Amino acid sequence: MSRTKYELDIQNRSLFRYYLGIGARLKRYFYYSYSRYVARKKGAIIGENVVLPLSLAKNANKNLIIGENSSIQTDLIDLRAKVTIGSNVIIGSGVEILTCSHLIDSPDWEFKSYGIIIEDYVWVATRAFVLPSCRKIGYGAVCAAGALVTKDVETMSVISGSPALHLKTRGQVHSNLIVPSLLGGDLKIYIRTWNKRKK
Repeated sequence: MSRTKYELDIQNRSLFRYYLGIGARLKRYFYYSYSRYVARKKGAIIGENVVLPLSLAKNANKNLIIGENSSIQTDLIDLRAKVTIGSNVIIGSGVEILTCSHLIDSPDWEFKSYGIIIEDYVWVATRAFVLPSCRKIGYGAVCAAGALVTKDVETMSVISGSPALHLKTRGQVHSNLIVPSLLGGDLKIYIRTWNKRKK
């Protein structure tokens, strides 16, 4: 069985470079472990190896559910309604996700909460803005940087623009990527991968 790029990079390292890699990841490991701990204490359901900022963790509540190995680089997620994020999801810096609004034709300016489901292997790129009218971003979809997402996004769809429109269909998800490695949150996976090298 062929090895992934991630496995080759780590398993071909010298012992010295391997320990340098551990050193580089230690601080991040404790930071992200603490962030997960705080979010869980606040009632969120957070999977293994999730990378999320402490500022988001401190605002977390029972409305936040994140699968495994996802990388969240923003704290601008509206948690007044349920936000379900799958596994191996990448949400870039400056992304804003709104889940609630008001009924504009209501004489009482009635509040309405909607929530959102973001399925596995989605990438929401830097500074995308997701409005409450979007209730689901399908498996493997990509929302380009700066996209204004106003409606549901189909499985494997690549969208861009303001408002965001379908550009193409994605041909492959990032199945070989160790998503926590993007921000150095992969210490356990890094050690496990090194230990599987051929002697």
